[in-house]
Amino acid sequence: MADLPRYIELYESGELERRVLALEARLESCNICPRRCGANRLEGEIGSCNAGKLIAVASVCAHRGEEPAISGTKGSGAIFFGNCNLRCVYCQNFQISQDPAGQRHHEITSSRLANRILHVQNDLGCHNLNLVSPTHYVPQIMRALLEAIRHGFRLPIVYNTNAYDEVSTLQELDGVIDIYLPDLKYSSNSIAMQLSDVAHYVPSARAAIKEMYRQVGDLQLDEEGNAVKGLIIRHLILPNDLAGSEESMKWIANELSPLVTVSIMSQYTPHNKAIGMPPLARSINSAEHRRVVNILDVLGIENGWMQDSSSQEYYLPDFNAEGHPFERG
Repeated sequence: MADLPRYIELYESGELERRVLALEARLESCNICPRRCGANRLEGEIGSCNAGKLIAVASVCAHRGEEPAISGTKGSGAIFFGNCNLRCVYCQNFQISQDPAGQRHHEITSSRLANRILHVQNDLGCHNLNLVSPTHYVPQIMRALLEAIRHGFRLPIVYNTNAYDEVSTLQELDGVIDIYLPDLKYSSNSIAMQLSDVAHYVPSARAAIKEMYRQVGDLQLDEEGNAVKGLIIRHLILPNDLAGSEESMKWIANELSPLVTVSIMSQYTPHNKAIGMPPLARSINSAEHRRVVNILDVLGIENGWMQDSSSQEYYLPDFNAEGHPFERG
């Protein structure tokens, strides 16, 4: 019999319910994310993330386009949450993340979210539960998990985030989340402000990712190559090095470990407001892609995947003519 998820022990001891209550109390003057806007979301006030008390769920599906260890052969049970605490000008899901009026039609209670969580396991048969953009709904998601576990939910949980997360909120997820899948978007606060309308992204995201790594450590796979626990850091290459890829990769190698699994994403194409912004109004080119591969080679980061810029398929690259593959540790 497979080992039970760590959250079962928290559930059985009553600790999970204690954490749910503590998180819900923080919605009265919301400090769930680093914006700490202070909205009374328990009374329906709308926070800076454009979310209130109810949960906007844009879609639920068996997602087969994630990293191979996440999607596996049966797909990742992705629940896409509406609204966001960032305002990325190039967001490819801007209809979901930046249309609060539209998302009002998709708002549900935590009890109904629990039903969707069980649907991922019992009907879709996915490898895991993939919470996509969950940051601003952590209390409500935890309430839904509490109910779903009571009704037999047992899948590994993926926390798929932009990394603009509050460390104190993440600490309440210790032992609940099995796999953290954060973006590391920028290495410059000024660029983050220009492109995502967020102050202090870099120290906030780095502190959050450090906490994630403390909780789950390096990526662990089962016999079939599916992720069961650990950290995968995503990094989207932007045109004209707006993402500051080299500095971010150096931070991972030096402040976390060269063994950390990274997913280098080359899928950038102009969306949303970026279409009219010259620095962002083009896809990345092969030289920009290769430069990041070379950075990984120099830093000795060898665990993870690259993404092909044309097909968006993930692959394991050779770093040079002698062949140093991006391989599983």
